[in-house]
Amino acid sequence: MSRAAVPGLPSRHPIGEQLPALYADDDFAQRFTAGLDTVLAPVFTTLDNLPSYFDPRLAPADFLAWLATWVGGADDPHWPLALRREAVAGAVELHRWSGTRRGLVEALRLVLGVSAEITGDGGAAWSNTAGGALPPAPADEVLVRVWPQHGGAVDADRVLALVRSLCPVHTNCRVEVLTGPPTSEEGRQ
Repeated sequence: MSRAAVPGLPSRHPIGEQLPALYADDDFAQRFTAGLDTVLAPVFTTLDNLPSYFDPRLAPADFLAWLATWVGGADDPHWPLALRREAVAGAVELHRWSGTRRGLVEALRLVLGVSAEITGDGGAAWSNTAGGALPPAPADEVLVRVWPQHGGAVDADRVLALVRSLCPVHTNCRVEVLTGPPTSEEGRQ
């Protein structure tokens, strides 16, 4: 998409009409300002529609990558346009949940199009009793089970890379790729 000169785009604010009366009948002045109108019409159109450029649901497709940098969102030009728009729109909310189960599940859904289930927290243990016995050690591993949302294939390497980039540093993460949602027997393991 181009926001450069658009043939035949009328100017909403023709310069020739704003000139003093002395130039209203001057052919050269009217032709000269008409040329400027041709150059400025896309600028005025863009400015008139500026709020749409900042809404990922409405922004032009070529503008999404730049908009994603504003909110720290993921954007891949190879993704379908609807997924790109959803990823940019949900980026701020996703940052709120960074480092949590919900944040990881949402990131896996948005970025890779997979469903996920997470068990274990890999968290820290603490006691509210001073000088008391130490609490039992927390689970040392986070298990992330993923499966395709729409019957496609799951790229285990991309899942593992994303999980490692989003999990807190102190946690050990293990990824299992399933063919479908886990059964109750798999959930007990």
